[in-house]
Amino acid sequence: MPSQKALIRRPSPRLAEGLVTHLDREKVDVDLAVEQWEAYAEALRTHGWETVEVDPADDCPDSVFVEDAVVVFRNVALIARPGAESRRGETPGVEEAVARLGCSVNWIWEPGTLDGGDILKVGDTVYVGRGGRTNAAGIQQLRAVLEPLGARVVAVPVSKVLHLKSAVTALPDGTVIGHIPEVDTPSLFPRFLPVPEESGAHVVDLGGGRLLMASSAPKTAELLADLGHDPVLVDIGEFEKLEGCVTCLSVRLRELYG
Repeated sequence: MPSQKALIRRPSPRLAEGLVTHLDREKVDVDLAVEQWEAYAEALRTHGWETVEVDPADDCPDSVFVEDAVVVFRNVALIARPGAESRRGETPGVEEAVARLGCSVNWIWEPGTLDGGDILKVGDTVYVGRGGRTNAAGIQQLRAVLEPLGARVVAVPVSKVLHLKSAVTALPDGTVIGHIPEVDTPSLFPRFLPVPEESGAHVVDLGGGRLLMASSAPKTAELLADLGHDPVLVDIGEFEKLEGCVTCLSVRLRELYG
């Protein structure tokens, strides 16, 4: 049986100091953020995912965005080397968690930088965003680790948003969705569906047709429901102020056989 485990990490008390690159800074209510995070974790569990908490990294304001610290393909975990130096302290705890789960561990080394939020997997195709946080050396190292496992690594320019997955994610059938003003080159994706809201571009495939989405994208939820998907809406408003989205807050591990 394939696994359904999801790594999550409790928000740091310093969350409000998190980095903002493409947005104006807004006041973050940390208590409300913790409530939203707990509801997000509960939504995963309700839909059949076992949540695995990575040890908190209280000194790292952005550590709740656990997706950025690791890329998982099959049973291999590639520990990222965040493009923002202030985030590099987030990786040791994640490395420990994936090793405990039995992943084979690899690393991105200097001069490479790579954030997990720049990786979108669609079947065996792994799209990697080349933007402000992931550099060419990081992409070369990603290819060296994943191509021998059968992945096809496709690099995609990202200039309008923080990470590739700030711009696009994929539906269970492999269709890539995005909000056109945020996407550099929609033509790079074989099937692309434009969505009406920026936060509508972010979905987490929970299995069984269900898509975890932000409640800030009601029109997109309606569009996807009309196409036969089943949106599961969560409020992550405090994380959206820090350029976070539903994908950033967990790492789903589907191919660990226990």
